Amino acid sequence: MSIRTRKSAAALAATAAVSLFASACTGSSESAATDDPKAKTTLTLWHGWSAPSEVKAMKDNVDRFMARHQNIKVEIVGNMTDDKINQALRAGGSKAPDVVSSFSTTSVGKFCATGAFTDLNPFLKKSDLDPKAIFHKPLLDYTQFEGNQCALPLLSDAYGLYYNKDAFKKAGIDAPPKTWSEFDKVAEKLTKTKGDSYEQLGFMPNYHGYETTISHYVPQWSPTYFDAEGKSNVAKDPAFRDMITYQKKLVDKLGGFAKLKKYRNTFGDEWGAKHPFHTGQVAMQLDGEWRLGMAKDSGVKFEIGTAPLPVPDDQVADYGKGYLSGTIMGIASTSKKQNAAWELVKYMTTDTDAVVAFSNGIRNVPSTIEALKSPDLKHAPEFKTFIDIAQHPKSNTSPANVDGGAYHLTLQDVGLRYESGQLKDLQAGLDKAARQIDTDIAKLK
Repeated sequence: MSIRTRKSAAALAATAAVSLFASACTGSSESAATDDPKAKTTLTLWHGWSAPSEVKAMKDNVDRFMARHQNIKVEIVGNMTDDKINQALRAGGSKAPDVVSSFSTTSVGKFCATGAFTDLNPFLKKSDLDPKAIFHKPLLDYTQFEGNQCALPLLSDAYGLYYNKDAFKKAGIDAPPKTWSEFDKVAEKLTKTKGDSYEQLGFMPNYHGYETTISHYVPQWSPTYFDAEGKSNVAKDPAFRDMITYQKKLVDKLGGFAKLKKYRNTFGDEWGAKHPFHTGQVAMQLDGEWRLGMAKDSGVKFEIGTAPLPVPDDQVADYGKGYLSGTIMGIASTSKKQNAAWELVKYMTTDTDAVVAFSNGIRNVPSTIEALKSPDLKHAPEFKTFIDIAQHPKSNTSPANVDGGAYHLTLQDVGLRYESGQLKDLQAGLDKAARQIDTDIAKLK
């Protein structure tokens, strides 16, 4: 990916827009598809990519689709945010898209629950496609809600560890850490203080350190966000408490919240050439697969290493897992051309050659099981780390829910207050967060 404001702040900020969309949407996920997919027609596809290379990759894939389906013309509109998508779907009519690609997996629960996106299960069945045989489970977890498969994965993201091999060599570190206790030692060893700041920080643990959010940290503890009854599990599953406790200890060990926050304010833009990992200000970075291409494009002066994030010491056998997310694709329930739209969605999300070509062009992880194994993937050797994370049986994601991902914000607030010292009793904070999450979700059902 490129300018991925989509994955952290923007992905969660989309929650507000999706919430507004909840009561206004009049679409139905059970809208009958009556159009003839072999008839001559024009589809409108909206997506969020904006960088020239990404826009070209999308166009190239659509061109390949149109070469196969010469009766279907696809008009592409890029740089579309969830705000714009929601507004168009609320309004309906001829200006609304037929097919939508969204960066915000947190929106899926709302898209499904409100009927904004059509349930794809009937289309999958008609095409004799079993999604469980095509996609790994975490990708299905974030593209469906309560049995409604209203979206399919369109490439995926795997989160891992980037490290400065030159800095490792200077510090006498032979390999990336596999456990969090090893990570502590490595992060400290790589940290060089300079007065009340740093010459080099081993790792920025703060939740405002770009991708260092709870939702990206906690998968290494294999959490369960909701119990069998759909109630928040954040106060009961020790994974959340253990992860937040570990992060706070690392914050204190590396200099304390205030000192780290001050240093954080010297960082360049997350999506620009002056990212702190690119400049050497931090020696390790939690990030998605797209960082590799961005770092190389920025002309870093050191050799880049990639590895899975560490795991708790008592889960060392699970080393190699990570957080999975990605782009989704669905059919607007307001579309009158759903059978034709399905042909496009099916091609883009399930055709191995199409997925591989798109992965090569966008520099994201392939989303299908077969594409992950394809010899036609053309990525740098360091990219294999993320291919492996995507296939690890213990890799996981945060599930879709009707609140559009607001539960992430509630949990993140606990972490922010705890790392800064405002919250003293973590368990009490988690108990309150669980009650708030359940209350927020109940209001929407």
